[in-house]
Amino acid sequence: MIDVQALTLTGNGVRLEPLASHHADGLRAAASDGRLWELRITSVPEPHQVEAYIEAALAPPNRRAFAVVDAAAGTVLGSTSYHDIVESIDRVEIGWTWYAKSAQRSHVNSSCKMLLLSHAFDTLGCAVVGLRTDNFNYASQQAIERLGARKDGVIRHHAPRRDGTVRDTVMYSILRGEWPEVRAQLAYRLQRHGKEFIC
Repeated sequence: MIDVQALTLTGNGVRLEPLASHHADGLRAAASDGRLWELRITSVPEPHQVEAYIEAALAPPNRRAFAVVDAAAGTVLGSTSYHDIVESIDRVEIGWTWYAKSAQRSHVNSSCKMLLLSHAFDTLGCAVVGLRTDNFNYASQQAIERLGARKDGVIRHHAPRRDGTVRDTVMYSILRGEWPEVRAQLAYRLQRHGKEFIC
């Protein structure tokens, strides 16, 4: 049975800690690094919306939001979440993920995915971990597919975007039996970044 309580996960110089109001200034700085809120296909808050973003992230009972923090510097790099937690079928999804532009194309995303997937499969005993993204977010789709996740399909006219249009959502999943290969691929990618995975 899935039991996702407030927890902190650390590895490869990255720390995932429960999102809280004291992360507001750090999230504002991370979002401003690249003016990420200007991308219509992301959920990154505008600077004046950060407090409301945190409040909304903490409200749903089936979501656990994290601040992504550089463990050495203490700098907030972005945010990610477990969400759509369905305990009755041992399922979680990983999403609401974004990083400051300076942290993109680094080891940060692979490290976060290794931490979250390891915890989901090896500690929580999940049967499946889902991921989803906007149909126009091709970079996100490619990153998810590089993990080894399988495309389940597309839900059409599924969720509103910040500009008032409605997105199609591309759904992916990783089954428990696929996790060893996904873990090996993540470890390989981290090694190419010069980061042997150490928790």
